Amino acid sequence: MKFVRFKNNNEVSYGYLEGDKIIQLESDFIIDNRFIKTGKEFERSEVTLLSPVQPGQVIAIGLNYVKHAEESGKEVPEEPMMFMVSPTAVIGDGETIQLPTEKHRIDFEAELAIVIGKEAYKLSEKEALDYVFGYTINNDVSDRDLQKKDGQFTRAKSFKTFKPLGPSIETNIDPNNVAIKLSVNGEIKQDSNTNDLIHNIEKVLAHVTDVISLQPGDVILTGTPSGVGPLQDGDLVEIEIEGIGKLSNKVIS
Repeated sequence: MKFVRFKNNNEVSYGYLEGDKIIQLESDFIIDNRFIKTGKEFERSEVTLLSPVQPGQVIAIGLNYVKHAEESGKEVPEEPMMFMVSPTAVIGDGETIQLPTEKHRIDFEAELAIVIGKEAYKLSEKEALDYVFGYTINNDVSDRDLQKKDGQFTRAKSFKTFKPLGPSIETNIDPNNVAIKLSVNGEIKQDSNTNDLIHNIEKVLAHVTDVISLQPGDVILTGTPSGVGPLQDGDLVEIEIEGIGKLSNKVIS
């Protein structure tokens, strides 16, 4: 199923998709873990989709695709490289990525995002997927100048609007084998599959929860494939992940 959070007449609601229709639910599907319908339906075109989740924590994994490690000229990490980014950077499908400066190189990064469904701590790889609500799409926008200057990633990746998520949360995919593609102004820049992950989804979950207690709605960004590149004012960035849909965002400076 594809779950969405949306706004209609300034009211924020939760629901799931049936084709182009949104079936409204009574409450937040992640926090309440209930799927009680209100009886109302909306055409997707008549509402505004929001980020499908408002995470309390956003944990990111760096250098997690073989070919991306190669293009970066860095060794393949022996374990998932983990860091935090601010949840205040999250925006939804159709919202605008704001470049804080045109003097820095600011890159796009297509990523599969894990949405946690229940409290998770010290998970084994065997049980890890049982704690996942579903998966969505992320653009891990990154200021490379600040990343290089700081020697770590939090500031470079935490500007407001730097973490588009959406358009929906899909609950029924194989996260370790889905196509992932990013285009800028219609030109394909990244074209890969999560089967190129260095550390699969189960290992990522076990590694993160060995340190951090995750709550429902928290998000883990799983890394980007090869082909990253800079964003410019006026760009339209579109990311497609098999089974989830398309995340689209314009860029302004």
